[in-house]
Amino acid sequence: MNLVTVLMVCLMAISAWAEVESKSKPGRGRGSMWWGIAKAGEPNNISPLAPGMTYLDPAIHATLRRKQRKLVRDNRGVLEAIAKGANLAISECQHQFRTRRWNCSTRNFLRGKNLFGKIVERGCRETAFIYAITSAAVTHSVARACSEGSIESCTCDYSHHNREPQMNNMGAVAGVGDWEWGGCSDNIGFGFKFSREFVDTGERGRTLREKMNLHNNEAGRAHVQAEMRQECKCHGMSGSCTMKTCWMRLNSFRTIGDILKDRFDGASRVMVSNSLRSPNLNENTLTNRAGSSNLKTNANSVGAVGASPNSVLSNSIHARGHQQKRVNRYNFQLKPYNPEHKPPGGKDLVYLEPSPGFCERNPRLGIQGTHGRQCNDTSIGVDGCDLMCCGRGHRTQEVTVVERCSCTFHWCCEVKCKLCRAKKIIHTCL
Repeated sequence: MNLVTVLMVCLMAISAWAEVESKSKPGRGRGSMWWGIAKAGEPNNISPLAPGMTYLDPAIHATLRRKQRKLVRDNRGVLEAIAKGANLAISECQHQFRTRRWNCSTRNFLRGKNLFGKIVERGCRETAFIYAITSAAVTHSVARACSEGSIESCTCDYSHHNREPQMNNMGAVAGVGDWEWGGCSDNIGFGFKFSREFVDTGERGRTLREKMNLHNNEAGRAHVQAEMRQECKCHGMSGSCTMKTCWMRLNSFRTIGDILKDRFDGASRVMVSNSLRSPNLNENTLTNRAGSSNLKTNANSVGAVGASPNSVLSNSIHARGHQQKRVNRYNFQLKPYNPEHKPPGGKDLVYLEPSPGFCERNPRLGIQGTHGRQCNDTSIGVDGCDLMCCGRGHRTQEVTVVERCSCTFHWCCEVKCKLCRAKKIIHTCL
């Protein structure tokens, strides 16, 4: 028995174990296991062992569902983008909630455990934000990786080149004689659709909680798409701008995080409705824009008869046999828990139940509490000691910290700094 055969047997055993684990613990939150990619080490995607055979790291393999593993194999290079997106989501979540009682803490990755702890088993605001920010991060990271050439199955989005330039209120670009589409646009079409297929795996939309997850995943993607901005470069003699070439660029993920944080503060508590959602405008927009979205879930999909290689309709995820099922999964309307409130929009975050208390440690829900957290004794906001410490009071102490100071640049190429000691006053919750 050679090494290749042994590895194949091991991978099959791990795959079977992961499937059993996911089915035996339905309460963990569908589709959330892939978050563990962020803590499974730096992935090297798929390493070829022999012609026609590939290998996936077992730690990553166990976090993915069968369909997700196939998407990774069929879109070589995408796993690095997903891992980057997962880490980007964690970093942004912890930045946005650094001054809140719940600070988006993550646990060390353990096989069979989700990354954010048991809080995601509750359909609260915090869970809504986690699903939205992780979905947005995958969309953002994959769309950017396409334009950077890191994923074999997608490229830049050139669909803008066939459309008329966007004019300002005066009917032309201010200060420019003429301009045209060009350059390399970030492929939001591919990123949006890949995120749907990968992130939403397992979310069938049959229960109210699954509908909540789908809605928040979609909201995260919608904000990434809506915040695309136009960038231009001037062409002309001696720095003049007689001609401009413009392309579409993703906004910074910090901007997306700020917007989703605002949506978190205004999230809607919902319940299921019998009515169907109106047609999704994003779907029509993406169909027209994603001209280079060659997302593959079937190796033969690109060569479909009568389909252009760069046509969205040529992709297997849009095959006729699955189109109706995929559309129905998103075709629902949630109604507000309070009848006097308006129904949530496509970019709003939704939740099902109030948030638990985050003041005291609760191992059952993975809540760390606010004991020992730093606070601002001069603030009356959520970062102030009164709110952060939940009325328990706080301790004030003077500490000596060592910081780098008086940094200078030395040619070439080094930055040298001194170490300085400084005294600071810190306040921590009792």
